[in-house]
Formats: sequence, structure tokens, C-alpha cells
Amino acid sequence: MTSGFSAPDLPAPAARGMCTDCGLSRMGIEKSCGTACQFIQPDYPTAEARIHGRARRHDEQFFGPVEAMHKAALKKPREGAQWTGLTTRLAQRLLETGAVDAVLCVGPDPEDRWKPRPILVTEPQGMIEARGMRMGYAPVLALLEPAEKAGHKRIAMIGIPCQVYALRQIEAQLGFERIYVIGTPCSDNTTTENFHDFLSRLSDAPETIRYLEFKPDFHVELRFDDGRRQDIPFLKLPLSDLDPDFFPLTCRTCVDYTNALADITVGYMAGEGEQWLIVRNGRGREMLDALGSEVKLSPVGTRGRRKGSVTGFMENTKRAAGGLPLRRMPDFMRGFMGWLMPKIGPRGLEFAKARLEMKAIETVLHLRRHHPKRMKHMVPRHVWSLVAPYGLAPEDGEQHESPAE
Repeated sequence: MTSGFSAPDLPAPAARGMCTDCGLSRMGIEKSCGTACQFIQPDYPTAEARIHGRARRHDEQFFGPVEAMHKAALKKPREGAQWTGLTTRLAQRLLETGAVDAVLCVGPDPEDRWKPRPILVTEPQGMIEARGMRMGYAPVLALLEPAEKAGHKRIAMIGIPCQVYALRQIEAQLGFERIYVIGTPCSDNTTTENFHDFLSRLSDAPETIRYLEFKPDFHVELRFDDGRRQDIPFLKLPLSDLDPDFFPLTCRTCVDYTNALADITVGYMAGEGEQWLIVRNGRGREMLDALGSEVKLSPVGTRGRRKGSVTGFMENTKRAAGGLPLRRMPDFMRGFMGWLMPKIGPRGLEFAKARLEMKAIETVLHLRRHHPKRMKHMVPRHVWSLVAPYGLAPEDGEQHESPAE
């Protein structure tokens, strides 16, 4: 087994509704869930001002506070990484330079390569264990207590938005001298068991799939243990065959797809085949600068038009939120559209904006149906600005009136 990391035993989670098991409910300060959870009453303007020195400006409603934005790739891709390994390399470099004593992240469960297992990495070589994608709930925040108990004073965390939001609300209560946060956009999480069901619909030998990635060319790439690769157009994915609760309501109502409270966000949506990097503050800049010439940076592009794709998504989401079956494209059209979309569909920043508008629409429609009383507390103003071009606006009682929001 790779050295340089540990997987501490963690307490069981508390039973809560609308919970993604970020790990906070497993900690001694689990009562903080009431004020720290993204799915109760998030306050992004206040948190952004505290963490980045300012809240998002009018031109930053999509992506949150941005100091710099790039397409990025490591010049020497890391074996076993999801893209080139940029996310784990950022954390590894922090360990190499002594900027941190430990990194909180996830690796694979020994019994299931797709199941995330929270790990505490204390040596640079241990970051190898964190490469690759996992699917499922991962209580990363519960590692904070073992990290404190071990005497670590400077830490980094790689996390998805709901984990990062909770960390930011409790970090002042913790005893760490410095915390670096590397965020990844969350791609509609589900349980590991549900994910295995999805894989079984993609291949006759799902147990041999070792890599899956949603790419900005409107395809999903599969890689197999024997070296084979397969690209599947988005339009041919069996999404309409999945159970209605395949994606939990929390993920269907997430308001922070781009991880706006991270110091640096590493994703793919605007990368056009490379990774998409958002530097948000000085700590993010420090992490990127530490890589030096290892990383290739280039400007982010944009092309195509998103409105048609987003409008079609909204109509299907209205049906799903109302309990109706999704409209399926006729089979004879799927091949043609799968060929056409990479040529005319939104790319770069236009693709990223399309996904964010889709997530915002999904949030409004699903909350209205399932938890209408939560609307005014769970939906920040920047989400309403994203759905406004599509005719969605807050109804009576759906918008919080506090100055912060």
C-alpha cells in the first residue's frame, strides 16, 4: 500500500434530512450543523467577504469571486490521475514545501475502487492514493479532529462545495494556524451503490471500468482495465432509465457548483479539453505559483450558444419536478445530435455558464415542489439572477429580505 497516508476510524453520522454527510455531524461540534450547513441557510456574500476580501461582483454572478482564470494542464501528466493530476499535485506541492503538515482528502476504499474513503495524507508520496474519481458520500470534515489530535497546525483540504461551505463556517473554532482549500466543482453526487447501477447500464462488464469522465465535447469517456477506451455521447446516456431519486435532493438543489469559497477551484467545465482553474485569493495564487513551470496555462475561450440547451433542460426538469417522465429523444435522432452537439453546442465559458444555469433552474424547480418553505433561506440572490433570463423569478415568500442576501 502507498505510504504517507492514514485512514482514521470515524464516528457514525447523525441522522439528518437534506444531508450529504460532509463529516461535520460526526464531530464533537456536530451541533454546528444548524448554522454551517449549505442546505439550511447559506450566506455567500458574508462568507465570500470574509474569505476572499470581497463578495462577488455583478459580473461574477456565475463563478463567484475570481482573481484569475485559466485553462491548465500539468506538462507531465500523473499516472492514474483523472485529468493530468493538477488537483492532487497542488496539494502534494504544499506538503513538499512544508506549507502544510497534512492534507484532508479521499482515496479509494480497499474493497471498491469507486467508493470514497477519507484519508489524512502527511507525506508527498501519499497523494498518489488520492488520484482519480470517486462517487459517493465522503465525510472528509470528520478528519479535522484526528488532524488536530495528531498536532498538525497547517492543513489543506480537497473538497466539494458542501464540504467546503461547512468548513468555512467552523474554521474559526478550530485550532489550525493556516488552512488551504482546493475545491472541485461537484458533479451531481449519488451513492456508490447507485453509481454501480449506472455503470452496469453502460457496459456488459462494469466491474472492468476503471475511469469515467464527463467531457466538454458532450461525451463520457470510459477506460477499461484491458486498456480499451469508449466515448458515449451525452444524449445516449441512459439517464431517463435511472430511478427518480438517483441524484439526492441535496445535489439537485445545490447552489454552489463552482465551489466559490475555495481558495482555488479545479474543474473541467470551461477547459475545452483541459482543466479549468479559478484562482480566488492570495492562498490560491500561492498554491498555483508553487508549481512554477510544471503547469501550462492558457486563456479560457468561449463559443457557441447555450440558450437552446438550457431551455430544453428546463422543460425536462419541470416534468421531472412534477413527477412526470422525462421526454426522450427518438433513437434515430440521438446519433445525429450526438454528432452535431460538439460542433454547434456551447464550449468553454459558454458551456460552464450553461451548466450553472441548469443547476440554478434545477434548484428552484425542485425546491418549489419538495421544500417550498426552504426557498427563501436556501436560494441566494445570485441564483435568482441566473434563472431570470428563462422566466423564473421569486414568488411571494421565496426570497430572503436580509441585507446580506
